[in-house]
Amino acid sequence: MYEIRIHSRGGQGGVTAARLLALAAIHDGKYATAAPFYGAERRGAPIVSFVRIDDKPIRVYSQIKKPDMVIVLDASVMDVVDVLQGLKSGGRVLINSAHAKEFGGFSSGHVDLTGIALKENLVVAGSPILNTPVIGALARMGIISPESAIKAIREMFTDERNVKAAEAAYREVHS
Repeated sequence: MYEIRIHSRGGQGGVTAARLLALAAIHDGKYATAAPFYGAERRGAPIVSFVRIDDKPIRVYSQIKKPDMVIVLDASVMDVVDVLQGLKSGGRVLINSAHAKEFGGFSSGHVDLTGIALKENLVVAGSPILNTPVIGALARMGIISPESAIKAIREMFTDERNVKAAEAAYREVHS
């Protein structure tokens, strides 16, 4: 089972990114679950979401304490949350950043998801929406196929700017 933990802030699309990722994995013929964990938070508060992907049915629905991958949609979350906590040896990190970052021996990738969202005008209430661009980056990293990523995005959104953002992130991710 491949387990992913997504760290974001309320309103950035982290919860929807988890749902999109699970849907894309299902389109790839896998089993997948997505679940958010938050209380009475408001826009801007730290949020964590979880995705599990496997070749067989998934019967675990708890929080992910030892992920294979961590996704950080807002680097400022790292000021209040230890995003690397429990990351398995050999784990991977994907961060929303225009610049490479080191994560203590973990394999990492980066892509400017915010810049891509702003370029495509994917903004709600003044905040860039990062859910569809990050799905493109994950496709490039081999977590899901590019075809399934686009199919999942089109199932959830009719605005083709979302597909353009995913395609841009696919091209621009550095790992």
